[in-house]
Amino acid sequence: EAVEWGAELIVTHHPIIFDPLKSVTEETTVGRSIMTLCRHGISAVNAHTNLDCAPGGVNDVLVATLGLNDVETIPPFFRDDQGRQWGLLRRGRVEEQPLSQFLETVKSSLNAEGLRYVDGGKPVRRVAVGGGSCADGMHEALEAGCDTFVTADVRYNQFWDAHDLGLNLIDAGHFYTENPVTRVLADTLKRAFPDISVKISETHTDCMKYA
Repeated sequence: EAVEWGAELIVTHHPIIFDPLKSVTEETTVGRSIMTLCRHGISAVNAHTNLDCAPGGVNDVLVATLGLNDVETIPPFFRDDQGRQWGLLRRGRVEEQPLSQFLETVKSSLNAEGLRYVDGGKPVRRVAVGGGSCADGMHEALEAGCDTFVTADVRYNQFWDAHDLGLNLIDAGHFYTENPVTRVLADTLKRAFPDISVKISETHTDCMKYA
């Protein structure tokens, strides 16, 4: 799509090089992607964990998309020279509601095709979020007083851990928890560089399907 559009730069959240490479060849999908970029003079900028942790980044956009109020950064975090908090997870509040009602909100807000979840036996009041693979942060979510955690890529044993800990754990999908930041990122680039054209991909979707 970038080649057809004549793009000079691709900006993504998920990195093209996720694991260290020993070679770049046509034999792998990553190698073919890199060689396509090189052939057509297209640069790539990948903002991954830094965009997750940044103020206004993936997880701030996720809490806003889910309609959470009184949003805070969950420790551990640090402050930059502007006094802003940088950290991975966020928490916020919703009006107390049954888990079933909140599940509908998550699914519709993120346009997700389906959700996996564990019912921790509590109504939803205080919600932690971590876009992408953040289920390892469930203990930080509990320590922050959250009864519900929205994330993705949850493993089987993590669902059981959440069940035993009494935490509502919702796996809304890697793509769906991160994709909302795309529009924000595009708008930010347009404001910062008004003389360049910025286009959101029309072909990038979740590769996982639900039967």
